[in-house]
Amino acid sequence: MARPLSSTLGVVGPGVRPHSGLLWGLLGVTGFSFTVPLTRLAVEGGHMSPLFTGAGRAVIAAVLAALVLALTRQPFPRGRQWGQVAVVSGGAVVGFPLLTSYALTTAPAGHGAVVIALLPAATAVIAALRTRERPRAAFWIAASCGALAAAAFAAVQGGGLGGFHRSDLLLFAAVLACAIGYAEGGVLARSLGSWQTISWALVLASPLTLILTAAAIALHPPRGTALEWGAFAYLCLVSMFLGFFAWYRGLAVGPMSQVSQVQLAQPVMSICWAALLLHEQLTWTTLLGGVAVIGCALLAVRVRA
Repeated sequence: MARPLSSTLGVVGPGVRPHSGLLWGLLGVTGFSFTVPLTRLAVEGGHMSPLFTGAGRAVIAAVLAALVLALTRQPFPRGRQWGQVAVVSGGAVVGFPLLTSYALTTAPAGHGAVVIALLPAATAVIAALRTRERPRAAFWIAASCGALAAAAFAAVQGGGLGGFHRSDLLLFAAVLACAIGYAEGGVLARSLGSWQTISWALVLASPLTLILTAAAIALHPPRGTALEWGAFAYLCLVSMFLGFFAWYRGLAVGPMSQVSQVQLAQPVMSICWAALLLHEQLTWTTLLGGVAVIGCALLAVRVRA
């Protein structure tokens, strides 16, 4: 179980290395960076509906979570922890997967990264409000620059935000839902444990996601190529389950507002994977933009530290 830590002061307990939160966060972000291109790969052919892709992954992950919780005999959440688990479920288990799946049926992966690049800044804001952190003004300036650099980089690669479409509204809603889920999950992980947090969130949401999955199968029976099913399997195992083990562990070790900025590197990695898997153009702009985004993220981390 994650040891309770001070997110405000960045104090680490015995046996926890000072930068372990950043390393766990980076591991989680690397796993998440495949989510956008693989979601696009799963839904773009029309063989799998966005409802099945968004809800079905949560059902498979919930089965794995229930098995792990049972085998390790984890205690049930208590009292107000159930409310926190519900917030994580609504944001990270239900909201983000469903909203992005529907958005990426029409928006390319690069365009999706434009809006999702705002997630680290949104998480930092929600985390500061939730935990009453008071980062210095220099941190917020660096974080804002990082968010702008990530958005500008993704906009160049994804064709820009020239037109405001329904998919943009869905992506903005996904960012807000996920930021709330990340922030609340980071707080809950300190008392409940990192992997236990996402596991209980998956189990709590499973009745709803099971109903949605059954409806999706009835309306549009899923089929697809081996590559599309492989993408779906990754979304179930890593994007919806194992990635959260590392991510919530990093947020729990904290400081939360500092670790959240590591995610500024996610749009860089996502577009690189999109170039390999979806054959989107990879140019020198990508490399230069990646340096700018990661540089801003590192600056924010150092200023906060």
